[in-house]
Amino acid sequence: MRIYRVGGAVRDKLLGLPIQDTDWVVVGASEEAMLAAGYMPVGKDFPVFLHPQTREEYALARTERKSGHGYKGFVVHASPEVTLEEDLLRRDLTINAMAEDEAGTLIDPHGGRADLAAGILRHVSPAFAEDPVRILRLARFAARFGFAVAPETQALMRAMVENGEVDHLVPERVWQEISRGLMEKNPSRMLEVLRECRALARIAPEIDALFGVPERLDYHPEGDAGRHTLLVLDAAAGLELPLAGRFAALCHDLGKALTPEDILPSHIGHDMRGKEPLNLLCERWRVPVDCRELAQLACREHILIHRAKELRPTTVVDLFQRADAWRRPERFVQLLGVCHADARGRLGHEMADYPQAAYLLELLEKANEVDAGAIARACEDKSRIAECVRAARIAAVAESKTRQAKPEN
Repeated sequence: MRIYRVGGAVRDKLLGLPIQDTDWVVVGASEEAMLAAGYMPVGKDFPVFLHPQTREEYALARTERKSGHGYKGFVVHASPEVTLEEDLLRRDLTINAMAEDEAGTLIDPHGGRADLAAGILRHVSPAFAEDPVRILRLARFAARFGFAVAPETQALMRAMVENGEVDHLVPERVWQEISRGLMEKNPSRMLEVLRECRALARIAPEIDALFGVPERLDYHPEGDAGRHTLLVLDAAAGLELPLAGRFAALCHDLGKALTPEDILPSHIGHDMRGKEPLNLLCERWRVPVDCRELAQLACREHILIHRAKELRPTTVVDLFQRADAWRRPERFVQLLGVCHADARGRLGHEMADYPQAAYLLELLEKANEVDAGAIARACEDKSRIAECVRAARIAAVAESKTRQAKPEN
């Protein structure tokens, strides 16, 4: 039995990054030998065991043979005869196909260390084409490290898209990889890689359709709705928004792809037009409820929020009501963060402040000071309670707006 550290832990060690999880491969052992040594089996599709003390995962060296479409269409063979080199050969990228023995010696049969130094994502073998999830993983690594894609790997991924392999991706795996990529430092790079190999049009045609849609240059110097979306997404990462905020940033302008040609490059009404493509994307990816709801809010309300200081008190209170800001102020703060990212997602505005956020939060604070219970008790006509509470909130917002508008002495 020989044990090797493999994959991401070896890669991150060479990059000088913190090692989050360590994967181990065991060569020369059987399932019976692992059980006898106290390891606990946890693998469903292939033999994986938990170490009796550390609880880290140890997998038997294995090979894989394609037997169908998708990421589950494989026959796995694990036995004491499978070598380390055979196990590494089945991995996706050269930078993930390195190992380290117990003495710390690097085993690198596919040039992963050189590709790390050069900043290149390269497939290990033609078997890369057998699993469409690898396209998503590669795009996610591009977002994490900022690496370029090797030309031969780019060509292979494009062939996978053209032959329909990507169409067999299951929603859960798409969302799993996309959501992880959104949380990387430069999530726009993931979208760029997917678009370059034409996978984006297959898994997210609503997003792909934004590219090439013109924008008004006085508002958007980048001039393209797709480019703007990438800038907003990276701005959301820079603001350290959570996953729901980053997904909302990705989807806030989907309606621009449906703008009638006769009003371009203006996009009047794109907030309302974005509802249908957003719902289609969320259904296809099976997006969690919190991400879906925040994206719906951002799509519908971002234009209004940008104009916060121009809004009448009644409009502000209606905005708070639609956003359920009374009961979910934390989500409203996230919504404002998405709008801040939208304001920054324009060439030359990357560090723009967003005073609308503090302004609306102060108005919300004043509106929340209204004692709805006291109003309800004092209201003789109980059918008018909601109306009276709303009127009190509007009055509180109006007073706060007046006070904020007064110049300081």
